[in-house]
Amino acid sequence: MRAVPPAPTTSRETSRGTVQQNLTRAFLTFTQAAGSLENSYTQLQTEVGRLHQELQRANLQLDRSLEENARVRGYLSRVLESLPCGVLVSGRDGRTQIINPEARRLLQMPAQWTPDESAGLPKNFEKLIAEVPKNSFFCEQEAPLPGTAGNRFIGILRANVSEGPEGAGDTIWIVRDITEQKRLASERETARRSRALAEVATVLAHEIRNPLGSMELFTGLLADATAHLPETRQWVTHLQAGLRVLSATVNNVLHFHGEPEAQMLPTELNRVVSETMDFLLPLARQRGQQIAVDNGIGTISANADASRLKQVFFNLALNAFRAMPPGGKLSVHLRWAPQFPGGLTQIDFQDDGRGIAPELLERIFEPGFTTTPGSPGLGLAVCKKVIEQHGGEMRVNSKPGHGTTVSLFLPVSGAGA
Repeated sequence: MRAVPPAPTTSRETSRGTVQQNLTRAFLTFTQAAGSLENSYTQLQTEVGRLHQELQRANLQLDRSLEENARVRGYLSRVLESLPCGVLVSGRDGRTQIINPEARRLLQMPAQWTPDESAGLPKNFEKLIAEVPKNSFFCEQEAPLPGTAGNRFIGILRANVSEGPEGAGDTIWIVRDITEQKRLASERETARRSRALAEVATVLAHEIRNPLGSMELFTGLLADATAHLPETRQWVTHLQAGLRVLSATVNNVLHFHGEPEAQMLPTELNRVVSETMDFLLPLARQRGQQIAVDNGIGTISANADASRLKQVFFNLALNAFRAMPPGGKLSVHLRWAPQFPGGLTQIDFQDDGRGIAPELLERIFEPGFTTTPGSPGLGLAVCKKVIEQHGGEMRVNSKPGHGTTVSLFLPVSGAGA
């Protein structure tokens, strides 16, 4: 049996197989591309998720940073408002950008004033800061600042805020009221000069007092020796009066500046008054004036420093002599104080001189104050100091043209008729 040969392949069948193969390859390529896209999409989703988490973390950190910045800005703002000095910040154009409450107060500006207002800073302050040298950083300048409350002094400190090493930025002005500081400095300087003057005056007084005592002693001997010579006696009286006025001045300086604490001993006040008035007789005779002592309570005993009380009585009598014309009379009265009979003595020094003007009565105890040319103005200040050391009180009653009465109130330890 003979075999049958295969039928020949047609071109249609060959074309169909090629298409099928191409479709198969395309499908495989598409499948591979789809898988690749799916993998890429999965990776993209993962990356987007990661970026989203990082963005959330960055946003959270930014929120925290903004909150911290707001907190710091608020804190710095409160610090600026609470500073005891004035702070102003001006831009490069000179316009004020920041001003704190203390600066408004110092410059006497309304509390509601803001840098946005067109009124600007006070002209006198603008003139002051314009005169501050541009290179005077951290070097305070002092300047007077006139105002409604009177002239004040302010300190001005300048500093620059540069954005770069060579760039000029905003200017910070720090101002503070130094009026009280300058007043205290002036008082300290005045006190220093007063202490120096007191030391010099005390040294001079000590140097003068020793020869002055000898001169008074020899003048007393000369008075006794010339008692029978009226003309010579007159000159001796003038010499005694001058020496005793000089002695009073020297003692006032020593009592006010250099004497130690008072030495309190049992003392008869009536005897001290009598001895002082006898010592003053040459002065009264020289001026043609009189002294009258009226003791209405007899012997008065007190714990006192006799030498200091004599200086008080001497100062009061000398002031009376200076206030009276020739022929005037100084009356000294010793009596009990009406409110404390038997325990507080009152000693009045009454003159019929020109009196003291009411506006001067408040100043008469100030050291250095005087209405008598050439007088150091220490007499009444010394009197007040000594009487207070004795636990007493001093009062002055005066009327211009009707004389002056100075009353001393001193505690006593006993009395006898």
